[in-house]
Amino acid sequence: MKKFLFALAAFFPALTMAQNAQPFTVKSKLTNITRPATAYLVYYLGANSQTDSATIVNGEFKFEGVIMDPVTASLFIDHKNLGFAKYVEQNFPDGGPSKTADGLNFFLEKGTINISGKDSIATADVVGSPINDDNKSLKAQLKVIIDKAKVITEEGKKASAEQQRSPAFQNAMQARYKVLQDEQKSVIKNFITAHPSSYISLLALSSVAGPNPDVAEVEPLYNLLSADLKNSEGGKQLKMSIDALKITAIGALAPDFSQNDANGNPVRLSSFRGKYVLLDFWASWCGPCRQENPNVVKMYNKYKGKNFTVLGVSLDKADGKSAWLAAIKNDGLTWTQVSDLKFWNNLAASLYGVQSIPQNFLISPEGKIVAKNLRGDDLDKKLEQILGKI
Repeated sequence: MKKFLFALAAFFPALTMAQNAQPFTVKSKLTNITRPATAYLVYYLGANSQTDSATIVNGEFKFEGVIMDPVTASLFIDHKNLGFAKYVEQNFPDGGPSKTADGLNFFLEKGTINISGKDSIATADVVGSPINDDNKSLKAQLKVIIDKAKVITEEGKKASAEQQRSPAFQNAMQARYKVLQDEQKSVIKNFITAHPSSYISLLALSSVAGPNPDVAEVEPLYNLLSADLKNSEGGKQLKMSIDALKITAIGALAPDFSQNDANGNPVRLSSFRGKYVLLDFWASWCGPCRQENPNVVKMYNKYKGKNFTVLGVSLDKADGKSAWLAAIKNDGLTWTQVSDLKFWNNLAASLYGVQSIPQNFLISPEGKIVAKNLRGDDLDKKLEQILGKI
């Protein structure tokens, strides 16, 4: 859930925009740096990573270049003049920045961008850039929600191991995160509505529903975007993604497929016609899936006598069949389980656009998708609404 929430920054480099080369200039003044040092600018030009350097003289340095579209960039200050390779080795020992790294992430866009600070680029201000201004505004609004999520996470860590394994505790935590997820969506939707021409709106839209977007939620927001954004390469990519989502949108006929069960017998989804089916994508190696399994077991036992069943699809690997079978036994998953043991290349998962697990689709007796991504109490409420209270 924590990965599902607040993933906006992860989508920033995901889209491309213009196709023509656009000149940029980055000017910086760090008033308290008096000794010579080196600045490094790292960004992408198309599919190729670029690393430029500039000597800092009296705290000032400048970069000039071209980009094909707005991109995220990283600016580093090498205070000891180690050289880029040595700087990376010392400041990014495990791939992530250490406390000694002095860096700043921002957007490169056409025009002149000014960065000013004192003795550190990490605390410097980026000015004169509409994209960075919009990004700063949206991040400030989301920070309140992120801080709330941190509080919930810390409270969860303080719970005993026994509490953390409790389905009731997990459902309560899920419900609290769900409230924050809805708050995040509201902030992003309001931002897009107020900034239909902003590149940040295009990026924010691609994260509105996390890795499992609902076309009914995303498409109306896409329609709010300016014509320029829609006609950009990023806008066109997003439109293609939205069209693909319609295949598994609520109300669509569930795509049929066949995979083998644990005994090697083929099972076809359409063979369950006449029943409500929860199509549940999971894996033995997926911690959140295993945490959710007791809730699915509870719902299966509660509603199986009311024309309801579950079809599990595992994203386990070919060499993980024994772990898959052990998880089925240990978690008490007594319904039909299938898998082609192709990990993330599972054909059914690809057919349903599954990019993260756990993920599920509730399918009607007629074979139509009536709900999806139901977790915790939400699954119980939906089944009660459809099948009646027990």
